[in-house]
Amino acid sequence: MNPFNLAHMRDELAELQQEMNDPAFWGDLEKSTKVNRRTKQLGDKLAHFAGLEAKAEDAETLIEMALEGDDQELADEAGAELTALRQAVDTLQLETLLRGAYDHNDAILSLHAGAGGTEAQDWVQMLYRMYTRFCERKGFAVKVLDLLDGDEAGIKSVTMEVAGENVYGFLRPEKGVHRLVRISPFDANARRHTSFASLDVSPVLQDAAFELNMEEVRIDTYRASGAGGQHVNRTDSAVRMTHVPTGIVVQCQNERSQVQNREVCIMMLKSRLLELHEREKEEKMSDIKGEMKKIEWGSQIRSYVFQPYTMVKDHRTGHEVGDIAGVMDGGLDGFVTAYLRMQ
Repeated sequence: MNPFNLAHMRDELAELQQEMNDPAFWGDLEKSTKVNRRTKQLGDKLAHFAGLEAKAEDAETLIEMALEGDDQELADEAGAELTALRQAVDTLQLETLLRGAYDHNDAILSLHAGAGGTEAQDWVQMLYRMYTRFCERKGFAVKVLDLLDGDEAGIKSVTMEVAGENVYGFLRPEKGVHRLVRISPFDANARRHTSFASLDVSPVLQDAAFELNMEEVRIDTYRASGAGGQHVNRTDSAVRMTHVPTGIVVQCQNERSQVQNREVCIMMLKSRLLELHEREKEEKMSDIKGEMKKIEWGSQIRSYVFQPYTMVKDHRTGHEVGDIAGVMDGGLDGFVTAYLRMQ
């Protein structure tokens, strides 16, 4: 569906608003929350588009006035308006590339340390911060579901749920192995080290008609080790689920009760299994295909070099930037755009 079919968006918004007028609507909290969220998304997008149209008209008027009066000050003001408009249009153009079947869904992100020991675990922590900042820039909500601290520093693995508009579409290009090259702060001899971490991205498919056979799932409970309120280290509230036929493992420890952690695990497992099913069924679907390779040399999608020079390069698209500090602060738009355009 064209994300900028304004007539379709207005019709959908009107239908949702009519649905909200039904007295019985608020009786279903889960449904009403989803409808409210979609209504806000549509309203904000329509208002944003209308605002851009108004700014374009204002810029046109400024240009006409500058030409008629030979006014350099007005010409400069018009130029600034056009620059801002171009940036806004570039953002809208990026959204038109998000046409995958699941691009509008929320997503589950899982970071895992690969080869490199403590250095790789520190790299996972750096990537966790980078993606958290990227999500903040996009206005996405991030909720940590599971986090395993490193042995000496950093993070061994972290799983988080990201919610917002077009989350999976913006984050699926990041799925793969990420390679770090730098002078290790953990090496007394200040030698250069290469470390690896993997990012897995799955769409959240809570609304999908997918039946999970719990007889095929092994459930283990254990004592949570991270933040999670008064129950941490007192009860076996953390839950790990293993889908025996496929070997897929999910776990959650950050909810306050075992029941809540079980619900989150089931949601994650359904999403992973349905993604696997769709990938096997139709590998040509570029928005969900792509298997995770071994987390080591030669399998990376992107390299981050801190020393002896600074560079971040995506090996799929060839997109490269020298501002590594900006990238690590969440500046990933260039990489995402290059990947979506390549597809």
